[in-house]
This record gives sequence, C-alpha cells and structure tokens, in this order.
Amino acid sequence: MQPLAGLTVLDFSTLLPGPLAALMLAEAGAEVIKIERPGGEDMRSFPPLWDGESAVYAMLNRGKTRLTLDLKSEADRARLEPLIKRADILIEQFRPGVMERLGLGFDAVHGLNPKLIYCSISGYGAAGPRAQEAGHDINYIGATGMLALQAAEHPVVPPMLAADIAGGSFPAVINILLALRTRDRSGKGCRIDIAMTDAMFTFGWYAMALGLAAGRFPGPGELALAGGSPRYQIYPAKDRRLIACGALEQKFWNAFTRAIGLPPELADDRRDPAATRAGVARLIAAKTSEEWRPVFAKADCCASVIASLEEAMRDPHFVERGLFDHKLENEASRRISALPVPIAEQFRDGRATVKRAPGKDD
Repeated sequence: MQPLAGLTVLDFSTLLPGPLAALMLAEAGAEVIKIERPGGEDMRSFPPLWDGESAVYAMLNRGKTRLTLDLKSEADRARLEPLIKRADILIEQFRPGVMERLGLGFDAVHGLNPKLIYCSISGYGAAGPRAQEAGHDINYIGATGMLALQAAEHPVVPPMLAADIAGGSFPAVINILLALRTRDRSGKGCRIDIAMTDAMFTFGWYAMALGLAAGRFPGPGELALAGGSPRYQIYPAKDRRLIACGALEQKFWNAFTRAIGLPPELADDRRDPAATRAGVARLIAAKTSEEWRPVFAKADCCASVIASLEEAMRDPHFVERGLFDHKLENEASRRISALPVPIAEQFRDGRATVKRAPGKDD
C-alpha cells in the first residue's frame, strides 16, 4: 500500500510549485483533483506540444483528475463544497487574499472541514510588506542575496528554478506531511504558509555563517563555493567543453594538481588564488575534455566533464537506477524515448494518463 493512499488533495495551483507538490503527493498514492478555470491553466499552452498538448503540463499534472470550474461563479463554487468536506489537503498558489475574496479562504473551508490541511504557496508569504509583490524565480533568488554572491563580471541566470522547487514544492510537501502527522495526534487541520523567498536563505547558510562570524559578508565572487576559490571552479577544455572542479579538501586538491601537472608554487593557492586559477585554466585548456576524462577518473579528485542533459539521461548509472523507465507510447516516442521518474507517465491520445479516475475530466 502506498503511504498516502486514501487521502484526497484539491489542487488549485498552476504552473510549477504547487502542481509539482501535488504530483509528489499523487506519486505517494493520494487522489489529486486539479481544479482549473475554463479553458485551462496557462501551462496548457506551453511548448513543446505532443499531439496538441503541452509536454510540461502533462509531466506535472499526470495522475490527477481534472475538474473545470469558474471560481467566480457561485454555482461552480457550490460544486466544490462536497469535495472540500471530504478532502484532506488543499493546495493553492494565488496571491495572498485571492482565495478569501472567492469565499475559499482558510477560515471558510476550515468551517466546512476542520480536519483539512490548507497549504498556500506564494512568492513572499501571506503577510508582510512584500506580500502582494509580483515576481518569478529570479526575483525571489535576487531578493534574498543569492544572486549577489556571483562574480560581478560574469553574472549568469541560474539553470534551475531553485525558488519554485526548493522554495515552493519541497517545503510544501514536507510541511504537509508534518501536518498530517500532527493531525493524527490532534484530529485537527491547519494553515500552512509557504513563501518561496523564505527558503532561499537556507542556500545562503555558508555566506551567513561567514558574515556573522567575521563581521563582513562575502562580496560578489568572494565566496569559495561561488567563484572565489580555484578549487571550486568551472574550467573550459580545449574543445570548449567544461570541466567541473570540486577539489575542496586538501587530499583531492593534491590529487587534482598532480593529475594536471600544476607547478608546486601554484598548487599552494593561499599565496595568490588568482594566479593559481589562471594556471589551472591554462593547463585544462591545453587538452580536450575526452583527454581529461580518463585522467580525472584515475585520479579520483572530484573533477569531471560536465555532461549535457541528453548525455546525463543516457548515463548508465542513472539508467540502471531506473530514473527513465517510463516510456512514451504515442507519436512523441519517436522524438523522445523517456521522461524522468517521478515526473513522468505514459501518454495516451496525447493526454496525461489519469491513473485513478480515467475519463472524469469535467
């Protein structure tokens, strides 16, 4: 039996944070009913399309029963009442105050179902001076000091949505599970307020520790794990492919510098970190990534060739662990052969499979 079998989730969320959280609950056995406005949520139109349906929408919303309702309609809201009364969890992702204006705020639904766990996900939380401020992942990371730790001369847009997933989806699931455990003891539901920005400070633990201990916070590019150390860097090889060096500990740094032939005077990176970094860069650039690959494998020094996403999905290690076992069964399978678990499912007729209630889209 799956751990959340028998629980019902009402998913009012859109785009990424809430839908992914609800998907994780569905993966654990919960019945998820996704409430969508007429015409569907915005992500339904996101490319690429497979047989007319958005691939990203299907990945995040598979296994959910979809119910179309106009939440501004009194009649449609009335259809929600029996669902609210039997639901265990509600997830919403509107700006603070929207659900209250619709008559679906925590106090209203808690009156119908005192056992309901009500989880709200927003950028800055339910209260505070910035609660109504619009934003996306890059704004939430920027508001919490994370982007400022980058080297000022080489700022990059992060290649992952850390605030949406690590600040929204993951804390939502964790706190919902904690709330379920509390409800087992008390018999009562609760309100959960997830602010995506709040969790971003967790990623600044090292910089905060240094700043509080030394009385000075690291400036752009000064933090060892954000470009400030030659031991933790990305170096281009001769073929322009990138090498990830994470040789922080002395034993790994010694093995790395020996493997690449770095002169002893540069291997002591305390003397002149910039000179050491430049020396490493020159040596790495002298050979191709394929020439470096066996060298680093033999040295076991926390250095490796950076893989493309396509290469990573074909890596025998990840394949053997079953991360890509879900196959596509329609025309899309000619273009893409697998999607990662747990956010993958078979597609039939171009639509995400609804495991528990096929055909109940309304």
